Amino acid sequence: MSSARMPTRFPITDWTVVVPLVAVVALIFSWGRELPGFVVGLVALCLAGAVLAAVHHAEVVAHRVGEPFGSLVLAVSVTVIEVALIVTLMAGSGDKTASLARDTVFAAVMITCNGIVGISLFVGALRTRIAVFNAAGSGAALATVATLATLGLVLPTFTTSKPGPEFSSAQLAFAAAASLALYALFIAVQTVRHRDYFLPVPSPSTTRTPRPVAVGAAPVAAAPADTRGGSKGVAKPAGEGVDLGDGEEEHAAPPTARTAVISLGLLIVALVAVVGDAKAVSPTIESAVSRAGLPQAVVGVIIALLVLLPETLAAVRAARRDRIQTSLNLAYGSSIASIGLTIPAIALASVWLTGPLVLGLDPTHMVLLALTVMVGAFTVLPGRATLLQGGVHLVILAAYLFLAVTP
Repeated sequence: MSSARMPTRFPITDWTVVVPLVAVVALIFSWGRELPGFVVGLVALCLAGAVLAAVHHAEVVAHRVGEPFGSLVLAVSVTVIEVALIVTLMAGSGDKTASLARDTVFAAVMITCNGIVGISLFVGALRTRIAVFNAAGSGAALATVATLATLGLVLPTFTTSKPGPEFSSAQLAFAAAASLALYALFIAVQTVRHRDYFLPVPSPSTTRTPRPVAVGAAPVAAAPADTRGGSKGVAKPAGEGVDLGDGEEEHAAPPTARTAVISLGLLIVALVAVVGDAKAVSPTIESAVSRAGLPQAVVGVIIALLVLLPETLAAVRAARRDRIQTSLNLAYGSSIASIGLTIPAIALASVWLTGPLVLGLDPTHMVLLALTVMVGAFTVLPGRATLLQGGVHLVILAAYLFLAVTP
């Protein structure tokens, strides 16, 4: 990440400051109103600008706090507001949105575990031929995703205490408590206990070949190697300050604490604008889906696509810098947060929400989930991937999107 991308101050006229504020103003004036077509277009433009601003500020914060905290900031921020959007849309809608939480969460799982993972591996492998990452951290994250998805989205289809793909009150409370506990445990492992499992690792392109020594020349003493990726006795976390082979460092000096705090505030503003503007245009989306004769589940897919845009762009940027582990942290972390926070929030909201709460997946989606977990395991366990693995995940996502439109 070049120093040009890391400003030391934020002029009030900078687009990264102006765009989130304009998007929030658009949210305030459009909230709860029926919007004509051209206004919907303007709100959509504000939505796109807020996404780009969110990615920028997330990268500033990530550069300051380092991995894996940086990817955690964006994943949790987006997911918390995504949960608020789901609860807001479900409130007072009755049976119409009974499956909205399930559709949105499952769409988030498929988009993160296949879309973000697939495109990140594809972009990384295009640049270095082989995309490398930490198999221990990525494998643990995938196992957590599989467990949370099974507990929250698969089991309701097979339980018998309540008719239909729904949990009883006791079962929903257990699923919520288990999801929160597993999410908290994963965060503790990722950020404290085994933080090194989630740090970027050097790609093959960063390995320098030894220079040939001229005949008769005195041998050059090698610098003391450091087991964490540094040299000359300086300990470096894996992937921090890696030489890209062109004489430039992967990272410039981190931004100041003041800059990071300002970016964190603007990140929250931008994310609120993203989700709020998405809700403002959602009636237009819902009416368009109905007029086109598409299943109601498509609304959940569109919401997930809009909300996950910041993480997708951030993951692709990280992959272009050979930081595949950061991309996988974003993908699997977002998926874990989406399930681990949504199920407890929905369980709490069900106290005042009217209508049924459908969480169980249908057979087609369970097959796609099983295929995603199985292929994901084969992808992450070797700790390296090629274009093929990226392409396979993208094809699974394409199959999911196609079947969402044509079930």
